[in-house]
Amino acid sequence: MLELQLPSSGNRRPFHILCVGAHCDDIDIGCGATLLKLLARRVPTEVTWVVFGSTPQRAPELRASAKRFLRGARHWSVITHEFRDSYFPAEYRQIKESFEPLKGLAAPDLVFTHRRDDLHQDHRLISELTWNAFRNHLVLEYEVAKYDGDLTTPNAYVQVSEAHVRRKIAILMSCYRTQTAKAWFTPETFKGLMRLRGIEAASGTGWAEGFHARKFCIG
Repeated sequence: MLELQLPSSGNRRPFHILCVGAHCDDIDIGCGATLLKLLARRVPTEVTWVVFGSTPQRAPELRASAKRFLRGARHWSVITHEFRDSYFPAEYRQIKESFEPLKGLAAPDLVFTHRRDDLHQDHRLISELTWNAFRNHLVLEYEVAKYDGDLTTPNAYVQVSEAHVRRKIAILMSCYRTQTAKAWFTPETFKGLMRLRGIEAASGTGWAEGFHARKFCIG
């Protein structure tokens, strides 16, 4: 397995990560363990966490979860919008306009977003708009397991420790109480996928998160 190192942001500024999600728990599920690993590095890191389908009920859950995931960040911010769940394509223009201010933020060194081929219409739209806004950036598309059965084999993996796995699951289960009644929102779901990706990645720890890297350039 070829192992690549993330590019340096340079000595003059922190490493900047942009996380984009359709719904309140998408980022946490898709790349939570990876964020924990990246923020454990001795590299000053800033994170912008953007969610487009928040609600007054779920926003406190989102902020509580983000606060715990991002404790290792030098600086972090959470941006939320309240577009209607499952109706994103019908609100395309308004959501696209909400992406424009993100271009004015510090240029991200790494962007996390949904997969282009995700079968959830909200996820697909967010992926499309992410690529429209950030065309010359390193973008990793994370995966979210669901009833539709749309998971495919990733082409990029991040090896994570068992401690990262346990912490990710603990945060999800303790912060997102509104979701625990859903049959798929269980520790076994999250743990099983990370174990499978660990096998595929020949991870030395046995654990990994999988991503789809549509394009990148090796200098």
